[in-house]
Amino acid sequence: MSSDRNVSYEEKCRRLHGLMSKYTSRDVAVAFSGGADSALLLKMAVVHGTENGSSVVAITADTKLHPAGDEAVARRVAEETGAEHRVLKICELDLAQIAENPVDRCYHCKKFLFEAIRKEAEKVKAAEVLEGTNTDDLKQYRPGLRAVAELGIRSPLKEAGLTKEDVRKLAKEYGISVANRPSAPCLATRFPYGDGLTGEKLRKVEQGENYLKNLGLYNVRLRVHRDIARIEIDLCDMGTFLDRREEVVRNLKELGYRYVTLDLEGFRSGSMDEALLEAGGIENGGDGKYGERK
Repeated sequence: MSSDRNVSYEEKCRRLHGLMSKYTSRDVAVAFSGGADSALLLKMAVVHGTENGSSVVAITADTKLHPAGDEAVARRVAEETGAEHRVLKICELDLAQIAENPVDRCYHCKKFLFEAIRKEAEKVKAAEVLEGTNTDDLKQYRPGLRAVAELGIRSPLKEAGLTKEDVRKLAKEYGISVANRPSAPCLATRFPYGDGLTGEKLRKVEQGENYLKNLGLYNVRLRVHRDIARIEIDLCDMGTFLDRREEVVRNLKELGYRYVTLDLEGFRSGSMDEALLEAGGIENGGDGKYGERK
């Protein structure tokens, strides 16, 4: 991947096509969440795999840490691409390194998930496993990318230098239905490190975010600080949001949150990492859902 910001979109796309042609010279598996990144990757794998006469399998991890509706989206999008699709049922909370939510939780989680995906890929004799990290993900605290590298998983979008904007643009050109889908990252990113994770906590956050999204909001994060629900939304949506203030407070309190707050800085990916980054306790690395931003 080139770090040159002046590399054109066309050149990055050319590089990506070259990489995908190379990787699909043999059978491949794609770690597939159903988001824009992995959907583009899967579509391109199918296109080049068809040209090369190789097979492509999409593998989705259905886990406790991701929104329940993601599996249905992944099934639909995989069907649109024509790829074979396999779903693995995984419970990360069985591991203390994940359930206890340490600062390096994402490393352990990503390693756990991709070890399972790689084993499934071996069953279908896939020569490579591909995942959808893009270059914007490298700007976040994402220690899971270390696990991806250790396991030998390939990241073609990152290797070709594509940003999230590039991914969405190319996905639209291919007619991919989730090209503009908001990122739907791991629900554990809604909690401060050290705050233990349970199925009940995760589902409550998911219910709260689903309610807020149904108000017509695009980017939504419900960050939880014990009994405080801190809502992050796009700045442009705040006026509309405040018109529904009483309804929002009532619904979130019914979920068990004592205090309901609106973060005036608005939505920002990875906000739970800000204090650690400012203190110098962590370095940017890589995590997110199969390459999706937090």
